[in-house]
Amino acid sequence: MDIKVKKATEAEKAEMSTKPVWGCDVSEFDWYYDSEETCLLVEGEVVVSHKGGSVSFGAGDYVVFPKGLSCVWKVSKPVKKHYIFK
Repeated sequence: MDIKVKKATEAEKAEMSTKPVWGCDVSEFDWYYDSEETCLLVEGEVVVSHKGGSVSFGAGDYVVFPKGLSCVWKVSKPVKKHYIFK
C-alpha cells in the first residue's frame, strides 16, 4: 500500500483550509486506516512506517493514506493538519 506525499498546490491548500483540524505533540503510536484519509500538514514533522517501508513528511505536504493501511506514526515535531476521510 502506497502513501502518496507531494507538495500541496494553492488549490489544494484552499480546499483543505476549510476541513477539520487535528494535532498532536511529539509521540509514537500505531494507527489503522479504515477509510482513505487525505491531509495537509500545516506544522510538524512525521515518519510513518508500514510493511512496505517508511515515508517522511512535514509542513506544506499533501498526504493520502490508503484504506486498510496499518502503520506507526513517529511525530518528531508537533503536528497540526487539516484532514478528510473518504
